[in-house]
Amino acid sequence: MAAHRLRGGGRLGFGGVTAQPAPPCPGPLPPPGSGGQCRRPSLLPGSPRAVPGRCAMSADWFRRRFLLGGPLPAPRPPRPRASPVPYRRPRFLRGSGSSPGTADASYRPDARPVRSPVRGRALPWNAGYAEIINAEKSEFNEDQAACGKLCIRRFEFGVEEDQEWLTLCPEEFLTGHYWALFDGHGGPAAAILAANTLHSCLRRQLEAVVEGMVATQPPMHLSGHCICPSDPQFVEEKGIRAEDLVVGALESAFQECDEVIGRELEASGQVGGCTALVAVTLQGKLYVANAGDSRAILVRRDEVRPLSSEFTPESERQRIQQLAFLYPELLAGEFTRLEFPRRLKGDDLGQKVLFRDHHMSGWSYKCVEQSDLKYPLIHGQGRQARLLGTLAVSRGLGDHQLKVLDTNIQLKPFLLSVPQVTVLDMDQLELQEEDVVVMATDGLWDVLSNEQVAWLVRSFLPGNREDPHRAKDAVATEDSNFASQNHLQARCQCERPPWSTADGDSWTKGIGQGCQEEQTACVWIQVSNA
Repeated sequence: MAAHRLRGGGRLGFGGVTAQPAPPCPGPLPPPGSGGQCRRPSLLPGSPRAVPGRCAMSADWFRRRFLLGGPLPAPRPPRPRASPVPYRRPRFLRGSGSSPGTADASYRPDARPVRSPVRGRALPWNAGYAEIINAEKSEFNEDQAACGKLCIRRFEFGVEEDQEWLTLCPEEFLTGHYWALFDGHGGPAAAILAANTLHSCLRRQLEAVVEGMVATQPPMHLSGHCICPSDPQFVEEKGIRAEDLVVGALESAFQECDEVIGRELEASGQVGGCTALVAVTLQGKLYVANAGDSRAILVRRDEVRPLSSEFTPESERQRIQQLAFLYPELLAGEFTRLEFPRRLKGDDLGQKVLFRDHHMSGWSYKCVEQSDLKYPLIHGQGRQARLLGTLAVSRGLGDHQLKVLDTNIQLKPFLLSVPQVTVLDMDQLELQEEDVVVMATDGLWDVLSNEQVAWLVRSFLPGNREDPHRAKDAVATEDSNFASQNHLQARCQCERPPWSTADGDSWTKGIGQGCQEEQTACVWIQVSNA
């Protein structure tokens, strides 16, 4: 299969067309994919090895899916190819212009247009949304968003095509709110599928455990039948609470959505992946689930609280290295799992150099061997770090067909779709009107720190409490004008949340330096209204 190539976006390295890995130090070995052949795996059926991690996985299934020498699945009859996933923006943006007076500002790279819902169209959870669209760096905006009122018990989509958001259930049994951001790479298809699918997966998973959620303590048996008199004691000793069922539902929903995306992309002949950041309020608690490098923070008067962690090849180095240690066949003899401060070259042979392996958080020294000169499993630092020289994130949805350029090496075995979930008890926090959650894809956080975003929130809110729309039109106008005046060109595309309109010049000056992302999306939520 041909290697996965990007239209735009900065997450792929030599597996795409827009970003390249750092040039290696000169050495005697050719780069990966220049003629090396994949080795047949040495694992035998029934091997006791297992892949570590939170997501249980059958070793036989792993071999069938990812290792060339495992048992082959039974051939499936051919089926008609599905239609490609249609490109669209979030429904709540329909009817909104990119900026005042422009029909399609995506062809004005100097304008850096910002899109947000039209005035008068309120979003669930009293939220605000804005996105900066691409400026001809890629054909489509690969970011997507979804929001809705979450009702648990029965499922029914609204039939109105122009509905502002997704309503998961018309009857109220347990209700909450749902917000999600999806940052696509390799095309918009995966992010679009995730935006249209994840909420349904979550609803199904929550409905499967809703009886346990409303119980004083989750019962051992969902039917309430007690097999062992000590069952309640065992549940209590494990510390299992209702919120743990919601966490499990989120984790299972991400996994289910990933499988749906894989099937749909394969059927339609499309490729791509996306990160996912989800916020859910349910039963007085806020749940933030993240798989990727987007970020959410809670901004309070005297506190900035991170609600998520970014998952990159660097942050998950040990997990990725351990997988390569257990299944070296995944590297096909082209990569070394060891990490070195830089890529080694021929002159390093026989020398003792710094290194670390999957079992090490610290560093040690080893004598360089010929195999150490291969391309590193994880190469680069910071934003330039790449997994197998290709991908800049280690968790997300999709990427089932992604391979290292000019090789048959798959990246999917190294990627997790399971999110990290943070839980906040909103009643205990005694939230105030000024307390807001800011969710954004990585384009915002690449140029602004948590503290800078918090400062902007605090400086804006006191003077803008009476404006329910947060002057969305002014957001687009000020941002576009600043981009033109300062000649930031198409590469400097930055975005302001919909509330940051009181002092557009200070905002844009703060983020206008060094922004290199092609797009970003941001959600602002007053959690006191949840």
